[in-house]
Amino acid sequence: MHGDEATIRKILTGLGDTWAVVGLSTNRGRAAYGVAEVLQRFGKRVVPVHPKAETVHGEQGYASLADIPFEVDVVDVFVNGELAGAVADEAVAKGAKAVWFQLGVVDEAAYDRTRAAGLEMVMDRCPAIEIPRLG
Repeated sequence: MHGDEATIRKILTGLGDTWAVVGLSTNRGRAAYGVAEVLQRFGKRVVPVHPKAETVHGEQGYASLADIPFEVDVVDVFVNGELAGAVADEAVAKGAKAVWFQLGVVDEAAYDRTRAAGLEMVMDRCPAIEIPRLG
C-alpha cells in the first residue's frame, strides 16, 4: 500500500502548506479544480501547474514545476499514469518534500525513485477525501 495513515497525516499536516497541483486549470469539470478548492479551504496554498499557466482560485499558474520561483512542499499530480512518473522526477528536482498521485494513478518505479530520493509519497489516494478525516 502506498499511502499508510501516518504518511498521509505527515504530508497533509507536517510538511508545509504550499502545494503545486500539476494538471490544475480553470476547467471546473476536472477533479483537480475541486480538489484544489478543498485544499485551499484547509489552509493550503495551491499553485496551478498547467501548460496554459492559468490563474486558478486566485493563484498565478505556471507552465511547469521548474517555472515556479519559490519552494514547493507537496506536488499533487493530476495527469494520466503514463506522465505521472516524469512529474514525480520533476518534483524531486524541484526539491519538494512529498509527491501525491491521485486516485487511479500508480507507478511503482516512480514511487521507488521518489522514496529513494528522500521524499514522502502517496499513490492512488485523494487529499480532498483524506484531509477532512484528520479532524
